Formats: sequence, structure tokens, C-alpha cells
Amino acid sequence: MPDSRWFRAALFAVPGLLLAGFGAAHPAVLDAGTAGWWTVLHIILLPVFPLPAAALWLLLAPASPWLRRPGRVAAYGFATFYGGLDAVAGIAAGTVTGFQHGVTPVVGSLFEVGDLLGHVGAGCFLAASALVSAASIARAGRRAVPGGVVLLAASVSFLDSHIFWPRGVVTMIGVAVGTALLAAASGHRVHRRPDATGVTA
Repeated sequence: MPDSRWFRAALFAVPGLLLAGFGAAHPAVLDAGTAGWWTVLHIILLPVFPLPAAALWLLLAPASPWLRRPGRVAAYGFATFYGGLDAVAGIAAGTVTGFQHGVTPVVGSLFEVGDLLGHVGAGCFLAASALVSAASIARAGRRAVPGGVVLLAASVSFLDSHIFWPRGVVTMIGVAVGTALLAAASGHRVHRRPDATGVTA
């Protein structure tokens, strides 16, 4: 049913849209004035950041094992490493900045660790998105191409935009649109015509 298919697609868009909303509310800089909200926001984000990984994990359900297994490993990698970024550069850095009434070398060290975790996590997200896109196109053909292109473009942008306003917010909207389109296309299979012997090509 088209209605149920698009309702499912809308559900897959929720993680990206949530992160876009939180990205719009994210402080541009961390200092004594923003430290409290910085810390609270990243506590709120702890259960939100794994949601795009869950969406990719579910989109890989009908894929062949050769794509599904590495894709799910990459999605898991994003959830774990990016969650580490949230904890270190978000909660810890905000707490230390608030306690010390400003950014200090300790906060800089936290950001160094957090940035490393974030780069690994974003790389995992790109890998998972590429495998999801390949699996969806293999299953649904041209119907999955728009979603795959949008998701891959957003995943490349995510490598350095994260969720920060403005590009990070646009990136997360791209993730939402890409996963929604792939979810809508995933209900379709490519049907090949049988050859002269009646065997499907």
C-alpha cells in the first residue's frame, strides 16, 4: 500500500529531523555563558545520536549478507564512536567549562579526543550509508537512486559539518530525506523479464 509505505518512510526520516532540530539549537561556541546548555543538550542527544544508525541497520534487513553484515558493523561503529564524541566533547567539555568558568587547556584536550572519536564515527556513517545505498539500488533499481544519492551526499558533508548550524542542519535534513526515500523504495524489487525459455534473466 502506498500510504503505509510513505508512513514508513516518514518514520525513517525522524532521526535526521530530530538531529537537525537539535543542531539548530546547538551553541555556536562553548564558553562560560553557553556551558550549561551545551552540557544539557548533549545529555539529551545521548539517546538520539544512535537513531540514524538504527535506521540504516533496519534498511539493511533485506540486503544480501555481503552488504548487510559490513553495513551493520559500520552502523554500529557510528553509534558507538559518535556517542563517545557526544560524551567527551559534549557532556564532559561542557561540565569542565562551567566548573572552570571558561575554556581551558583541559577542555582543549577533551576536544582533541572527541574530534578523533567523531571522525571515526562519521567515517563509519559514510561507509554504512554507501552499503545501504548499494543494497537498496540492487534490490529496487532506479527507484532507490535518488535516496542513495541524497544520503551519500549528506554523509560526505557530515564528515566535517556534524550537526552545527547552518551546514550541519542541512546535512541532517539530507540524511532524513535520503533515508526516507530509500525506505519508500525498499518495498520494490527489480522484476526482470523471462528469457525465451521462460527462465528469469
